[in-house]
Amino acid sequence: MRKQEGHRKFNFPDADLYVRCVETARYAARDIQEFKKYGYMAEKLTGFINQCEKLKNLPDDDELVGDQMIVTEKKYDAAEKLKNAIRSIMTRVEMKYGNRSGRYRKFGTAKMGDMTDAQLLFCGRRVVRVARQQIDFLEDVGLSEKQIIRVSDACAVFENAMNIQQDRIADRDISVEVRVEQANKIYDEWVNICNIGKDIWLERDPIKYEQYCIYESNNDQKIARKQYLKADEATKKQLEEKKAAKKQATKKEKSNKNENE
Repeated sequence: MRKQEGHRKFNFPDADLYVRCVETARYAARDIQEFKKYGYMAEKLTGFINQCEKLKNLPDDDELVGDQMIVTEKKYDAAEKLKNAIRSIMTRVEMKYGNRSGRYRKFGTAKMGDMTDAQLLFCGRRVVRVARQQIDFLEDVGLSEKQIIRVSDACAVFENAMNIQQDRIADRDISVEVRVEQANKIYDEWVNICNIGKDIWLERDPIKYEQYCIYESNNDQKIARKQYLKADEATKKQLEEKKAAKKQATKKEKSNKNENE
């Protein structure tokens, strides 16, 4: 399951943030003498660029999902091997006692295919324990310590695969938090640089001013247009209703006039 990301202060991909920040940094480096008048020195700009590079080098969610999928597949494979090892023992138990006997039920392998990972692991350990208790009674159907060790080893491999999967999930959760935090930090500094740049060129150079403008989205314009169209539609409806009422009143007035004549 994908972790819910923390609150982002911008609504476009991190890759776009990186590209736009690097571009703005180039403009700021060009205008660094003007920026110094605002206390924004070259060292601070270098630090901003380094923060951008740090964001670029962080693993993205696709990488982390890929790692998680790989270890999950390994866990599924380990689970199947454990189930196969358990079935090998249970086939022998069924041959000796049948699958409705108390001795069979004692192994607790019913509905093994529906078990959660934790339930399957506990089941495997229980099979090892119970099989060793009954090994003397099942020797004639081929049960030996070798089959029991096979289940025990499969349990260990499966448990390790479970732990690795959980580690990858935790790594992904942490990475999401770190990436959002880093991206927000860069975004805040980017906005600061753009505000300085716009203030520098506001009345001096419209082209350079435009280079520091941030246009995240036209979502606000879309919302405003939608509200306008909705209001316009309501106005039209009101006009139509008034027109219909006026027409009805005129018709009624003519009717009354004809009756009086």
